[in-house]
Amino acid sequence: MTQKIIILDFGSQTTQLIGRRVRELDTFCEIMPYNKFPKDDPSVIGVILSGSPYSVHDPEAFKVDLLQFVGRVPVLGICYGAQFISHTLGGKVEKADSREYGRANLETVDTTNPLFKGFEQHSQVWMSHGDTITSIPEGFEVIGSTKDVKNAAFWRDGVWAVQFHPEVFHTLQGTQLLKNFVVDICGSKQEWSAASFVDSTVAELKAQLGDDRVILGLSGGVDSSVAAVLLNKAIGNRLTCIFVDHGMLRKNEFQQVMEDYKVLGLNVIGVDASAKFFADLAGVTDPEQKRKIIGRDFVEVFNAEAKKITDAKWLAQGTIYPDRIESLNITGKVIKSHHNVGGLPKEMHLQLCEPLQWLFKDEVRRVGRQLGMPEHLITRHPFPGPGLAVRILGDITPEKVRILQDADDIYIRGLRDYKVKLSGEEARKVLAAGIPADMKDGEIEVSLYDQIWQAGAILLSTVRSVGVMGDERTYEHPVALRAVTSTDAMTADWAHLPYDFMAKVSNEIINKVRGVNRVCYDISSKPPATIEWE
Repeated sequence: MTQKIIILDFGSQTTQLIGRRVRELDTFCEIMPYNKFPKDDPSVIGVILSGSPYSVHDPEAFKVDLLQFVGRVPVLGICYGAQFISHTLGGKVEKADSREYGRANLETVDTTNPLFKGFEQHSQVWMSHGDTITSIPEGFEVIGSTKDVKNAAFWRDGVWAVQFHPEVFHTLQGTQLLKNFVVDICGSKQEWSAASFVDSTVAELKAQLGDDRVILGLSGGVDSSVAAVLLNKAIGNRLTCIFVDHGMLRKNEFQQVMEDYKVLGLNVIGVDASAKFFADLAGVTDPEQKRKIIGRDFVEVFNAEAKKITDAKWLAQGTIYPDRIESLNITGKVIKSHHNVGGLPKEMHLQLCEPLQWLFKDEVRRVGRQLGMPEHLITRHPFPGPGLAVRILGDITPEKVRILQDADDIYIRGLRDYKVKLSGEEARKVLAAGIPADMKDGEIEVSLYDQIWQAGAILLSTVRSVGVMGDERTYEHPVALRAVTSTDAMTADWAHLPYDFMAKVSNEIINKVRGVNRVCYDISSKPPATIEWE
């Protein structure tokens, strides 16, 4: 039986990050809504309570019955989780004089307590709360304090609580704290790994699918590609993949990805349906309407091909764990509806197979490497399902797609070619994200592309700007470049690209891409902006 840590989600933006940190400790975990604790699951070895946007005093604050697990398995409360433990068990939580946000240092820390084993004095932590615990419940003991937060960490047999966030990189020994809890305190055997996942999943797929035929829709992205290779390992040529080209992929992407799939030995049907998509999108400028047309046409084209495979019984999808978490109704509002979540078209009469449904994105990449997939497929940035259609402001034409493909190609190739040396915290972030790099003399060398979560060019086709090329005035379109850093796409910061790189790319785009005479860089973060423009 697989051991698991349960992370109860109270709505924090960093809950998924807690999950990823636990998985990095080769330990399986499940993120569940705060009120869905699995009471009769003997595989649970520990519980973590996440942060929350609420105060414990809010009438709408999320509450859980601690008696379900306190005294049965070890418990760790983080931020709101710590405040909820204190508030529920008789401590006092009050509004802080000022919001406690940002870096702080543990001025005192009890390194004899198992939670802080291996900690350094004055270790840096990250605070983010408006309330503070002014007194802890009877029987608890303070084990960590900062200059401004006396009760930064406290414990009583089997229950630990910290008002800072060990899951974020700014808490420098956060991984150590989580390891102390998950491995030493909860007793994880650390048996969850890419290799064990491949072995167990292939065995499960063989048992689940038997001699049945499976259809999978490929996108060229890492999730569907890894799902395809995993299924191929389990059932071989009983898997048929369908790759639909809607005409709005990146430059030469359809041909390149088809070649990649051929090398991987996949049975793939490539469908060029670009003429249909362009015809149905003609004159449409509303972003939501574009998405609906592309989604409808994709289903039509995919279904037409799928019906030719008359003996298929399963539809496989590259749904990953964050797709499912984001679709859970945790806070009373669906955070995100996802194209891979929510069932199948009724007319398909197929059962659903989702071999990656328990994996985070970085784990999908590790599994891809375990399966021997080429690195350029594994590290490929996320790309919107509607493709470049949502990166062209205004109506869609083949010429506009050509312009954007050329500009985007220069930009992405430039990001891949530009190498930088990193050390310290920056290097740690890159390595923790699963980017392969060898450290030499305390430094690693990686491309800009591998440091970025997602990048792409946007064509402002509804705008024209004046320019001068040679002795002539031009009146052409601007292109905006976008690059963000993120861990899960729920929040994102704009990437601080080197000036010399941006100058080179801008110059190359303007000189080589007919129809563009100006390049801008988007410095908006999410929130309040989104990663895509439409």
